[in-house]
Amino acid sequence: MKIFSSQHDFDYDSNEVSKANWLKYSPWNKESTHVVAVDTLSRSVNPRSGVLRSERLITCRQPAPKWLRPFLGGAEVSYIYEISHITPPATSAKSQTSVEPTSSFRTTEPSPDRTPPAARALSSLPSIRMVSDNLTWSDILRVHEVVTYNPSPEDPHRKTRFEQHATITSLCGGWDKIRNKIEEFTIDRFEQNAARGRQGFEMVLEQGRKVWDEEKRNSAKADSSHESLSKPQLDASITRPGLLGKTGRSDKDPTNKVPSL
Repeated sequence: MKIFSSQHDFDYDSNEVSKANWLKYSPWNKESTHVVAVDTLSRSVNPRSGVLRSERLITCRQPAPKWLRPFLGGAEVSYIYEISHITPPATSAKSQTSVEPTSSFRTTEPSPDRTPPAARALSSLPSIRMVSDNLTWSDILRVHEVVTYNPSPEDPHRKTRFEQHATITSLCGGWDKIRNKIEEFTIDRFEQNAARGRQGFEMVLEQGRKVWDEEKRNSAKADSSHESLSKPQLDASITRPGLLGKTGRSDKDPTNKVPSL
């Protein structure tokens, strides 16, 4: 068995990371070209916890070395099954005003939240956990990977900590030399793909921030334009000097009507 682990902090908060995660293998990613398709098999939201659960099938195409092809049957396409969970920001019940079951419906003051600021910051942002296993060549090789994205403990509102852990096990019983060679090749390939994946995801995050910032600006402009159009336009005639003097009544009098000119 071979074990691969890595850790990296992205300079984006976990809100941005959770959105960009769905675009990780989009055309914005110029590095992970070995991933040729991602198909969503199912997606559901737990009504109580709000956790988003997804199942995906990831299709990869990478040539194997000649010495390994006899074991793989010459196939270059492989499939990976992934289950992901996105946990939404925690909602603190302490922040809500409680109501006592009395006839007066008297409300009580909310109890003070004694949660440490660092813990509150971590719980106010989403987190991601993804678990994947290889479907192809699973009779001779097992690759189990766990990836997590969590707010960085040092700077949760600006950075997201990426952690990756994988175990690679060759199932070629009795062939120690071949088994070790398969595991060594797989761990090297895995490490290369992981490095390219981080670089590619940086591209996705960068492009995503540009697009989403532009969307925010356009939305703000649209809201501002809509607000200005929805304001009632003051009739110029009622502001004409001396007009009130013709009626002899206060402008607060509901019967005060501006005479037509």
